[in-house]
Amino acid sequence: MRKRTARIVLATFTAGLAAAACLTAVGPANAREGTTNARDGHTCSPSVSIDGFSDALDGTTFQGAYVGNLSALAVDRDGSLAGLSDESFLFDLDARTLGPESVLRLADESGAEIDSEGLVIDRDGTRLITSEVDPSIRRYSADGRILDRLPVPDALRVAPAGRAQHNGTFEGLTMFPGGHTLLASMEYALSGDSPDINRFQTWRRHKGHFVLGAQYAYRTDAGLGVPEVQATPDGRLLVLERGFTAGVGNTVRLYLADPRRATDTSGVEDLTGQDGGVRLIKKTLLADIVNCPSLGATAEQPQPNPLLDNIEGMAITGYSKGRLKVLLVSDDNQRPTQTTRFYQLRVRI
Repeated sequence: MRKRTARIVLATFTAGLAAAACLTAVGPANAREGTTNARDGHTCSPSVSIDGFSDALDGTTFQGAYVGNLSALAVDRDGSLAGLSDESFLFDLDARTLGPESVLRLADESGAEIDSEGLVIDRDGTRLITSEVDPSIRRYSADGRILDRLPVPDALRVAPAGRAQHNGTFEGLTMFPGGHTLLASMEYALSGDSPDINRFQTWRRHKGHFVLGAQYAYRTDAGLGVPEVQATPDGRLLVLERGFTAGVGNTVRLYLADPRRATDTSGVEDLTGQDGGVRLIKKTLLADIVNCPSLGATAEQPQPNPLLDNIEGMAITGYSKGRLKVLLVSDDNQRPTQTTRFYQLRVRI
């Protein structure tokens, strides 16, 4: 376990979506030196402000499991928070303090670890979890039993079985309002597609199972991938784009994207970006996180803003009148040069 002084700069971590209609705010989470009042409005852009950050879990363990490598977040039905490690651990976290309350080890059908990246908690309490190795999406019971495995288009499988690149498949996972449509985002483009066009695959709920649905095309900024997506209450998407340059640091941008008028690309073999009949998902920049105030954060490696790290997970924890509370988390890759850091944002959509 790496030892590092826990640093917390935050005002609120929400208890979750309250009837999907109003914000449920809770008090300070063990606030310490450098505490910042959320009402000060730390502006990242006209649409986004940051309430604070927390390094409280950085370098910690719980019941023998390393509390890091966090790749996804989700709000459970009781308002608690789930954090998914890409090392096959699923943590239940207190939404207020972020403290781990339980941990579940995940495995595939043979009992082997999975490269767990995306997480959705379904309305019946089952956990939908992606692995980017195959890629795959499995349904787990709350106690970790595999209940089902969703179909995956052949083209989205890792080469040579398909056209996806290793370590570049299902990173993001989200459920649209109503619980009828699931969406997974590919982190990077398929071979044959333009390198800046990623495929987003959907599944429809049908007679208790998920069947393949429409597929959409999303254009990333040059050199960036998509580590996470989250459906907004109005049926759009929050999309994280992320990249890393050695000696410079991370780039992390938050976009609002609208797939509702995009073309179904499941029958389009190569997406070149010059396809006149293909309407891409429309996106609008909400914020480049480099422009957020640093709030006294420190970085263990060069960063254009010391607040930045390898941000990979995202959950919408509250909504009211076009305003979202959004929680982000960074994946430290269990490296001393990176940090497990939570970020609390307020986002106007």
